[in-house]
Amino acid sequence: MSNVKCQMSNVSKGFTLIETLLIIGIIIILISLAVINQKGFQKKSDLDISTQEIISRLRQAQNKALSSDGDSQYGVYFDTTTNPHQYVLFKGEDYANRDPSSDKIYEVAESVEISEINLGTGQEVIFSRLDGEASPFGGLTIRLIDTTSETKNIYIENSGLITLTSSSISVEGWTKDSRHVHFTLGWSVQNSLSLKFYFPNVPQTETVDMATYFNFSKTEFDWNGTFTVAGTKQELRIHTHSLDAFDTLLCVHRDRNQGKNDQEVIIYIVDGGIDKEIAHYLADEQASVNSGVYGGTMEIQ
Repeated sequence: MSNVKCQMSNVSKGFTLIETLLIIGIIIILISLAVINQKGFQKKSDLDISTQEIISRLRQAQNKALSSDGDSQYGVYFDTTTNPHQYVLFKGEDYANRDPSSDKIYEVAESVEISEINLGTGQEVIFSRLDGEASPFGGLTIRLIDTTSETKNIYIENSGLITLTSSSISVEGWTKDSRHVHFTLGWSVQNSLSLKFYFPNVPQTETVDMATYFNFSKTEFDWNGTFTVAGTKQELRIHTHSLDAFDTLLCVHRDRNQGKNDQEVIIYIVDGGIDKEIAHYLADEQASVNSGVYGGTMEIQ
C-alpha cells in the first residue's frame, strides 16, 4: 500500500510539472503575440501621426501665405532622398528660389515613407498669397515601409483644400488644364484695356474691363469670374505672377474637374486696339490647351 501511494504521488507531481510547462508556454506565446500586435499598432500610429503632421504643415504654409507673412508665398517640398524621408516648409515663389534661412525641416517616422508624389512634374506645392490656392494641385501617398498595403492618401485640391478623403476623381484622372498654366508673354499688359472670352460652339463672347483689377502701380493684376454658357458655369481666374513695363508672367486657372468648364474657349487681351490671342482651350477629353499668337511661352504647372 505504501508503494502504491508513493507511485500515485510521483504521477501527481509529474502531471503538475507538465501542466506548469504548458502554462509557461502559453504565456510566452501570448506575450509574443502581444508584442507583435503592439509593434503593429505602433507602426500604424506612426503612419497616422506622420500623415496628420504633413497635413498640419501644409495648412501652416497656406496660412502663412494668406497672411502675407514676409510678403511672400509659402510652400512645402517633399524630399524622398533622405532617410527617413523629410519635407520642408519654405518661403518663396518656389523651392529652388526660396529663402533658405526660413526653412523648417520635418521628418516622417522611421517606419514610414512617402511612396508617391503627384504634384505635376515636381515635388512641391505652393500656396497663393492672395487666396491660398494650391499650385500645382494633386496629392501624395504615405505608407508603412514593411507593410506597403498600409497607406494614407493626402489630397491637395486646386482651391487649397487639403483632405484625407478622395476627391471626385483619382490623382491620375486629374485633367492637365486644371493645374494653372503660365504664359510668359514677352510683352506688358499694363496698358491693356480688357479681357475677352470667346466661346465658339455657342457662340458667345464675354468682355471684362481690366482697369479695376490692377493694383495702384500696375505691378499686379488679378481677376476671377464666372460666365453661364449654354446653361453651364465657366469659372476662370487670370492673374499675374510678375508684371512690369516690359514683360508679363500671366497665369490662367481653369478647372475642368467636377464637371466645370466644359466649353471650348479662346482667351484674348485687348491691347492697342488688337485682340491678342493668349490661349485656346479645347473641349476634348484631354482638356488640351494651346498658346495663342500672343501667348508667348506656355508652361503647364
